[in-house]
Amino acid sequence: MSDDSQQPIVVKRIKKGGGGAHGGAWKIAYADFVTAMMAFFLLMWLLGSTAQGDLQGISDFFNAPLKIAMDGGSGSGDSSSVIKGGGEDLTRSLGQVKRGDVESQSAVSIDSSRTRSQTVESPEQEEKRKNQERQERARLIDLKGQIEALVEASPSLREVRNQLLMELTTEGLRIQILDEKNRPMFDSASSQLKPYTKELLQVIGHSLNAVPNRISLTGHTDATRYAGGERGFSNWELSSDRANASRRELVVGGLDPDKIIRVVGLADTEPFVEEDPSAPQNRRIAIVVLSRKAEEISGELEVKDRASVEQGTVEKTIEEAARPAEPPPERVQREPRRSFRERYEALNRR
Repeated sequence: MSDDSQQPIVVKRIKKGGGGAHGGAWKIAYADFVTAMMAFFLLMWLLGSTAQGDLQGISDFFNAPLKIAMDGGSGSGDSSSVIKGGGEDLTRSLGQVKRGDVESQSAVSIDSSRTRSQTVESPEQEEKRKNQERQERARLIDLKGQIEALVEASPSLREVRNQLLMELTTEGLRIQILDEKNRPMFDSASSQLKPYTKELLQVIGHSLNAVPNRISLTGHTDATRYAGGERGFSNWELSSDRANASRRELVVGGLDPDKIIRVVGLADTEPFVEEDPSAPQNRRIAIVVLSRKAEEISGELEVKDRASVEQGTVEKTIEEAARPAEPPPERVQREPRRSFRERYEALNRR
């Protein structure tokens, strides 16, 4: 007879398991996919909103990190232009400079003069500029008539009126005093003025104070050379000395010395009679009452420091000033910036 208390105990273990389609591994793969897609769209947004200068700077940093570290700044991609640019948003393609970050530069800038010449004027500004030019031209015409009247009123100067040539040019009012074969302005091969030349220059100097325009003074000679050639005292020194002697006589006549901005001797490089380099008319003094536009160009050609000469900036600026101004470029309507959501929807529609 068996004992009921010693019956075997049976333990049933149930193995739980799911099919392959009901596992959780797909969630990890989906999360990786979503992360990759977000990283991709973030990359696309950064590429679309980063300036070309930033991209070039990043590329230069990885290509030559030592060079960028030594030069400083955010990289050589600061700007693809000579002057660092800027803008209201990240869609600009030139420069990374914000407002107030541009350092002052003392050297002559080529692009700055080009930008000024291409500035679009409003109708009011254009009308104001034209009125100023008409008023300036009227002043110069009055000055020309005043000098002619003073010369005609003086018996001693009436004899030299044929040697006085005045004309309105793009530079302003050009007053030239020419030599004649029997009536030179200076002693031969000297900067000593004749008495009638002194009187004429004093009359002109007193009249020039009637206008606010500034003065440029140049001396010219004929092609006759000195015996020593260009190695010693030459036409360059003679033309410069004669120009300075004329300047002093203008000041004696009452001209304000601060109105003179340039005194130059040009020797025989710009003959008045090109067919005959030895003609007496080539020996002359040219006084130019500069117009406002000519004064601005003269100011742009000033050498501010030694670096501008060593870097060749002055030479390039002279070429730029002599070049005719190009018409202002047409304004291009920029496409408005799209948000990230709009870009995302546009990519899905493709």
